[in-house]
Amino acid sequence: MRAAGERLYGTTDLPVLLPPGERLLRRASRERTDGVPRLTLKAWHGAVIAAVVLLAAAAAQAQGAAEARPGVLTALWKWVPLLVEGFLFNIAISFLGMGIGTALGTVLGVMQISLLPPVRAGSWIVTQFFRNAPWLVLLFFCMFLLPFEFRVMGFVVPFPDWVKATLGLSLPVMANVSEIVRGAVQSIPSGQWEAAESLAFSRRQTLVQIILPQCIKRMLPPWMNLYAILTMATVLASVVGVSEVMTLTQRVLSAESRPELLVPFYGFVLLLFFMYCYPIARFTHKLELRYVVKL
Repeated sequence: MRAAGERLYGTTDLPVLLPPGERLLRRASRERTDGVPRLTLKAWHGAVIAAVVLLAAAAAQAQGAAEARPGVLTALWKWVPLLVEGFLFNIAISFLGMGIGTALGTVLGVMQISLLPPVRAGSWIVTQFFRNAPWLVLLFFCMFLLPFEFRVMGFVVPFPDWVKATLGLSLPVMANVSEIVRGAVQSIPSGQWEAAESLAFSRRQTLVQIILPQCIKRMLPPWMNLYAILTMATVLASVVGVSEVMTLTQRVLSAESRPELLVPFYGFVLLLFFMYCYPIARFTHKLELRYVVKL
């Protein structure tokens, strides 16, 4: 291999392999720092999805015409309001799950840098447990372990399935936000801590007034990336019976009883998620370029 490289390039280095390797190395290091995988949506992904939907719709249209059935676009248009309503429910679940996970994860991330070993070790264990647990398993645990209702002072307070699903999805978000906060705090130069200590700031004052404000621009891109991943993961709620877009799509297909509508309807759901997540991915990329931290 070395001799072949010397004969072809006059050196043992293969420069054609270096740019991809460097990009993969940078991407892997960012993923380890952020604690979440990178969301790499491109415009051509949406074009492929739209092409698949159109081709499947055309095939279903031809089959429906041969069998004297209503066209696929007519069937799809009839159910679009219901599917969009279910998709908005997915977005609502993602908002609530992200809010709960961010609040809990921020506290957990600060606990990971505590000076008390029991607090630091306990928060690290909780973070790693929920970060490496399957999202669907956590969802099932919340669905079957939490009660369906509470009794408070003689009143019955219902605890619906979508609330339990939101809590189940917020647990892995909490763990990933914890890693994002920990990584951002530890990326701040130690001189900031030393300067605050020289000004007689307490550790709490240093964190709240100096360190965490500087962490916001470092945490924002991976936080938005995590939100996009959570949005796409909300379809897991369909497994436990929550009436979101996937559940409604399955019910619509059962009501229509037309196998040729399978790909157009699911392709339409894919297109909805892409149109919502693609702008987030592009905006995240712009924030990464704007808030890049040069070490």
